[in-house]
Amino acid sequence: MIDRTDLEILKVLEKDSSLPYAEIARLLKMKEATVRKRILTLKERGVIKKFTIIVDPAKIGLKTVAIIGLDVDPTKLLEACEKLSQIPEIKYVATSTGDHMIMTEVWATDGKHLSQIISEKIGRTEGVKKVCPSIILEKIKD
Repeated sequence: MIDRTDLEILKVLEKDSSLPYAEIARLLKMKEATVRKRILTLKERGVIKKFTIIVDPAKIGLKTVAIIGLDVDPTKLLEACEKLSQIPEIKYVATSTGDHMIMTEVWATDGKHLSQIISEKIGRTEGVKKVCPSIILEKIKD
């Protein structure tokens, strides 16, 4: 089980995972060794999967971001997920309930590029029956 201290450490790491152990310890009024051991344990137990960054797509020339819902042949669901995961412009692939069986996030340079990705890559993926894109206008929270 994770306790309150672990949750406090996770909260700090979610804001900035690049903070050194000493800084996390200072913020939480803990010993650095305690923070180090707890983070190691959280990693070993799979609570922390990886440390990463959040990129602003517009700052690297990718000005169009879309969430795309996909309907697929149920017998091809996992195969379609694997194929979609190999498309570089797709940032995540998730199976879901509700309106669509698969949800993806796609980063593109512009609307034309997004259309190409949809028609030439996503739409041609075996098992994909319907593609329902929604362009993100403004991201409020990461």
